[in-house]
Amino acid sequence: MDLTPLVASFVLVAVAELGDKTQIAVITLSSRFRAFSVFLGALLAFLLTTGIAVAIGDALAFIIPTFWIRLAAAAMFLIFGIYTLVQKEDEAKMKMKEVRSAVFSSFSLITLMELGDKTQFAVIALSAEYKFPFLVYLGVMVAFILITALGIIFGAALTRFVPLRYIRLGSGIVFLLFGVVFLITAVVG
Repeated sequence: MDLTPLVASFVLVAVAELGDKTQIAVITLSSRFRAFSVFLGALLAFLLTTGIAVAIGDALAFIIPTFWIRLAAAAMFLIFGIYTLVQKEDEAKMKMKEVRSAVFSSFSLITLMELGDKTQFAVIALSAEYKFPFLVYLGVMVAFILITALGIIFGAALTRFVPLRYIRLGSGIVFLLFGVVFLITAVVG
């Protein structure tokens, strides 16, 4: 069995989510609520949004020719890479409203942040490209679980040692690399 969809999905999401607004939200939430509640809410949000993205990507794979999917994915990754490299750091200043339930608060905030997020579009593209939705879903979920747990446990320490701009720089470069790979694959076949 070819594990490329699993590995590619894991690597892309794991690197892209470092320093992303969702992880900043996880760090912020975990400073206010119990870690397990934040983790559970985030996990439920990622299960939902990743499922939606994989289903859309899988459906597109049957409707649109592979060349156009690869070309669109390349453009999307290149745009996200450029956006990640030039975006402002004001996301770190986001404020949170008081809510009764930490799980509900985490779930709703992260779901709203992930719907239409660059990572969700990346998952759609990966699912359409590889045509193995379960492996893409698994790779993405393992990445989300790992990064969320790290965000909760080590979030504050990470930003003490590695400036957020370097984390975003790494994410932007990974998106650009995926864009180039998809572009080459679209052109070469």
